[in-house]
Amino acid sequence: MSVRVRIAPSPTGKLHIGTARTAVFNWLFARHNGGQFVLRIEDTDLERSRSEFTDNILDGLKWLGLNWDEGPIFQTQRTELYRQKIQELLDKGLAYRAYDTPAELDAMRESQKARNEAPRYDNRHRDLTPEQEAAFIAEGRQPVIRFKIDDDREISWTDLVRGMVTWKGRDLGGDMVIARASAAGEIGAPLYNFVVVVDDIDMGISHVIRGEDHIGNTPKQILLYEALGATVPEFGHTPLILNQAGAKLSKRDGVTSISDFRDMGYTPEAIANYMTLLGWSPPEGMSEIFTLEEAAKQFSFDRVNKAGAKFDWDKLNWINSQYLHHKPLGELTDLLIPLWQAAGYEFDPTGDRPWLEQVAALVGPSLVKLNDAVEMTRYLFVPDVGFTDAATQQLQQPSVGTALQGILTALDTTAVTPDTVQDVIQQGVQAAGVKKGVVMKSLRAALTGDLQGPDLVQSWLLLHQRQIDKARLNQALAIAQSPA
Repeated sequence: MSVRVRIAPSPTGKLHIGTARTAVFNWLFARHNGGQFVLRIEDTDLERSRSEFTDNILDGLKWLGLNWDEGPIFQTQRTELYRQKIQELLDKGLAYRAYDTPAELDAMRESQKARNEAPRYDNRHRDLTPEQEAAFIAEGRQPVIRFKIDDDREISWTDLVRGMVTWKGRDLGGDMVIARASAAGEIGAPLYNFVVVVDDIDMGISHVIRGEDHIGNTPKQILLYEALGATVPEFGHTPLILNQAGAKLSKRDGVTSISDFRDMGYTPEAIANYMTLLGWSPPEGMSEIFTLEEAAKQFSFDRVNKAGAKFDWDKLNWINSQYLHHKPLGELTDLLIPLWQAAGYEFDPTGDRPWLEQVAALVGPSLVKLNDAVEMTRYLFVPDVGFTDAATQQLQQPSVGTALQGILTALDTTAVTPDTVQDVIQQGVQAAGVKKGVVMKSLRAALTGDLQGPDLVQSWLLLHQRQIDKARLNQALAIAQSPA
């Protein structure tokens, strides 16, 4: 069988990590089997669908590296096909018009509730006579179209993840609405469970891979495949992504959209890598750090877990750090420049490129997220860094002013270079008559405004290239000489 899978997001919001993880699994399965990955935009919810969400979805998939083979295909451009298929079911007697009013449906549900019965449509309009229909039409009622479901039917499929799954027709809520209400004789807007089946048939989808929250739709859709005379695809329902409390990950948990992860400074490689691990276990001996292409070679559903996958920020951060620590310097610099620009740091991206690459090399081994570099390198870009309380207290320790003065005096005759910087520091040690550790700690406070940060000597060399170091040392000397 030729494998054809699809991802079918709805543009009613940004690309959610759950949808993106489903896209990853579909992509991996398609690439593993030499198949095709189709992108369909399910935009039939006209009130909530937005073009900006469509753009966000397309951009997010591209950013993750999930290139599609066909699409995007928009459902709103296929309405006539859906109506033709609904008419086909009407002609076969497999669907019918139901004229119930909202008040009648509410009364039916209240009656069922009073009897402690599960709410379901009781199929009361399934076998209306022509005279009854004519009477309803005369009242001006607008019918929905319902698909007939046999209560005695048993629907089973072998799920790629869950094995044999069986539903009974009586548990599906009665005859299913497949088109919204419209004037008598017309076909209203087709609904999700119907159009998705028509699309999958028309597009030759061989495997439907989606989240387990869709599992209740599957028996209804299998019945529709059969009614339309089509081959039923294979189904695979992947585990949900859960928060640390074990509940489905939602907006209440904070960041959930792919663009949000991107804005936080995560790399597409890390996000795709981590999403693959959310529900899939690599074979023994395979590293947890891998590309999508490497994962595709090993991917199979026998290693996809049934249980929900808990989202682990620490694991994601570790994976992201591994990618950042191994990025080529030029590529890392390219990623950091826009962040430094957005922070308002002033530099020439072209003329200062060698210096910027040195900055990237300085902080790269310490990065967890790209955005970390903004605050970590602030002291290298701004003229007036500001001093933390801890740095101020250090600068006001005894002999610190003498040490800084000794260093400034040395700078009058000695240029700071990788070969001379230790000699300059030693002159500060000798001037103050203190241990070198005290001078180094004080020098860090003076040059960076804090007591923690990247390598001090490299930082000083970078500040010296920007001609910031002497001014910074004089600021610190003033603090050191002021009353504590």
